Amino acid sequence: MTTKQTVQGRGALVTGAGRGLGAALAEELARRGARVVLVARNRDEVEAVAARITARGGVAHALVADLGDKDAIYKLAGAAAALVGDIDVLVHNASALGPTPLRPLLDTACEDLERVFAVNLVGPFRLTKAVAGAMLVRGRGLVVHITSDAATSAYPRWGAYGASKAALDHLARIWGAELEGTGVRFFGVDPGEMDTQMHADAMPDADRAALASPHDVAARIVAQIEAAS
Repeated sequence: MTTKQTVQGRGALVTGAGRGLGAALAEELARRGARVVLVARNRDEVEAVAARITARGGVAHALVADLGDKDAIYKLAGAAAALVGDIDVLVHNASALGPTPLRPLLDTACEDLERVFAVNLVGPFRLTKAVAGAMLVRGRGLVVHITSDAATSAYPRWGAYGASKAALDHLARIWGAELEGTGVRFFGVDPGEMDTQMHADAMPDADRAALASPHDVAARIVAQIEAAS
C-alpha cells in the first residue's frame, strides 16, 4: 500500500512570492501544512502575502531579496533555513521579462539581456547550489523550476525571456541527471497563461477572462510537488 506524500511540516522556499503565481504557490503550500519562506523584491507585497497566510493559521515568513544579486543568495538561503529549518522544497518562480513593451532582439540592450538571465537562470543556479547540498546530505529534497512555453516556441519579442527559460529547463535536466538516485529531485512545470501582472505587462491587450487563475494553477502544481516528494 502506497502512502500518500504531503508537504505537511516541510520547509519550503518560494521565490517571486509577492504576487501572482508565486504568492498563490506560497498560500497553497501553507494551506497544506508547509512552513513557507516567501521571497520577493517588493517588501510591501511579500509581507502582505505572508501576513495573509499567517492570519489563516499558516506558517509563513517574508524575506526581501533580489535573485539577480549574487551577494544576496547565500544570505537568503541561510535566513530561510533559520526561519523554518530544513528546506525540503525549493520553487524557482521569480522571473524577469526585460523591458516592456517587449522588443525584438535587435533592439534589446545587452544589459537588459544580462539582467533577465541573472534573475531567470543564474539566480536559480546559485540558490540551488546554496540549498541542494543540505538536501543531498539528508537524502531528500525537491527543486521546482517554473518554466514557460516560450522556452520551446520561438515567439517574436520574447527573445530574452524565452532564451532564459530554455536554459532554465535544461539546467533542471542536468541537475536531475547529476543527482539521480540521491533523493534530490528536479522538475520543471509550464503553468500556462495566467491572469497575472507579468502577463498584463507582456500582453496588455489580452482577454483576461480567457486566462487561468494563479490559485487554480498553484493547486495543480502543489499536487505535483506532493506526488514527487
